[in-house]
Amino acid sequence: MSDANCIFCKIAAGEIESDIVYETDELVAFRDLNPQAPTHVLIIPRRHISTINELVDSDGETIGRLFMAAKHIAGEEGTADPGYRVVMNCNEAGGQSVYHVHLHLLGGRRLGWPPG
Repeated sequence: MSDANCIFCKIAAGEIESDIVYETDELVAFRDLNPQAPTHVLIIPRRHISTINELVDSDGETIGRLFMAAKHIAGEEGTADPGYRVVMNCNEAGGQSVYHVHLHLLGGRRLGWPPG
């Protein structure tokens, strides 16, 4: 299921060109257009889920695969050993700007804590 108005659904369907770094039948990972670190990749499920709040128990495996993809991509990008961060925002106050669940993979520089 996809949302015809969702930019991430369009990227997953190949309707919008993006710098895809990893994909499977279930998910797509692509470089963020406004990177906040040297490595900034967004990992999304192909199926549209607007927010974390909409997740159901059967989505557990999909969300787990997002994290496994992050691990794989971090290794490919050379950020696994020095360290990286994964972030998933929920709703406006949580920093979500595109309403399609996505995991940010950030690395390639020292990341401060707490985040902004």
